[in-house]
Amino acid sequence: MKIYLISLGCDKNLVDSEVMLGLLQEAGHSIADDLDEADAAIVNTCCFIGDAKEESINTILELAERRTDGRLRRLVIAGCLAERYAPEVREQIPEVDAIVGTSSYEDIVAAVSGEGAYESRRPLTYLPQPKTPRAVTAGNYVSYLKIAEGCDKCCTYCIIPKIRGPYRSFPMERLTEEAERLAAAGTRELILVAQETTVYGVDLYGEKKLAELLHRLCRIEELLRIRVMYAYPEEIDETLIEAIATEPKVCRYLDMPIQHASDEILRRMGRRTTREDIEATVAKLRRRIPGIVLRTTLITGFPGETEEQFEELAEFVEKMRFERLGCFPYSKEEGTEAARMKGQVPKRVRERRKNAIMKLQRGICSAYSESLVGQTLPVLVDGFLPEEEVFTGRTQGDAPTIDGAVFFEGPQSLMSGDVVNVRITSACEYDLTGEVINE
Repeated sequence: MKIYLISLGCDKNLVDSEVMLGLLQEAGHSIADDLDEADAAIVNTCCFIGDAKEESINTILELAERRTDGRLRRLVIAGCLAERYAPEVREQIPEVDAIVGTSSYEDIVAAVSGEGAYESRRPLTYLPQPKTPRAVTAGNYVSYLKIAEGCDKCCTYCIIPKIRGPYRSFPMERLTEEAERLAAAGTRELILVAQETTVYGVDLYGEKKLAELLHRLCRIEELLRIRVMYAYPEEIDETLIEAIATEPKVCRYLDMPIQHASDEILRRMGRRTTREDIEATVAKLRRRIPGIVLRTTLITGFPGETEEQFEELAEFVEKMRFERLGCFPYSKEEGTEAARMKGQVPKRVRERRKNAIMKLQRGICSAYSESLVGQTLPVLVDGFLPEEEVFTGRTQGDAPTIDGAVFFEGPQSLMSGDVVNVRITSACEYDLTGEVINE
């Protein structure tokens, strides 16, 4: 059959989607680029927060209409919403033919090929390790490498441990082989992801092994950049700092979600750091790795957050001046401890506080971008914009889809995945403009 897949949510979900596509192709199915050409459709769902849940449900309902009128022969849902709400989906959306849970994506071929209702939801302690190569969809020159599944942190606002299971690291040899395959297929920037990358290996080897994994991946000749995402501040150790500082291929960039700065809110969130801890970690990273770009995420309006605690968060943002920052209003998720807490903050207050933080951050980002004007930076080419007749690319300080871009003119021979030196000539909040400098 021709199969159309919609991948919603995070980059970890995207990796699962690519694995499923690889398995389907190996089984003889083809991948449709257009929904109108498809015989079957798969939605790899997300339900991390309310907006993501709504997007998943709306997508399923749209495809259910096609299943009803015969334009689709089979409709399959996979991923987080499928894991969390399988009984409700069965009851309320009977057009769904098959449900595949978060630990069961190896069974996607049976789900698509079968007749009648199908459901596969393996225990969340199971770690899928299919041998079939992924069908990379993000563009061959940029690929995500999921190094672990699940999470043990159990933050009070987060449902992930209940729908993804406990933390399970993939064996280092398997990850190295997968990275080698991706590099041979054209990947130049490899992005390491997991619910948390910093405790990689503890469950398998009895100690943190992220730094060793980075050293191994840096030996892959074709890779030009390796980027680390989702590093929890309390788990950042000397070996990781040393790897980022000394390995030329590892981006001087670290995504480090902290969520808040008030010690009381951090405690209620179930986080394992204090403001003092966070400030010390940031200071150490900036001292040991000059020029490092730090990205973080924050939550406003967590239950019980007072105006004073929000002001403390704003003061913290102004003081720390993170080069990259995202802020989200708290989302009340059923089944979490935070959803049962007293002091739920009204939605309008959550949104107002989020907007205030992002307004503050725009000024910080603008100042940082302006500081880059006049510098010459290595830029990885992402593509060409024919209408503007300029190339677009990213510095080491920019992760794809979430950070800024560099727009520049260059020779037509440039290809996506090339790295060129670009002198920055102007800046606008998150984005830069420049010109290619000949070697």
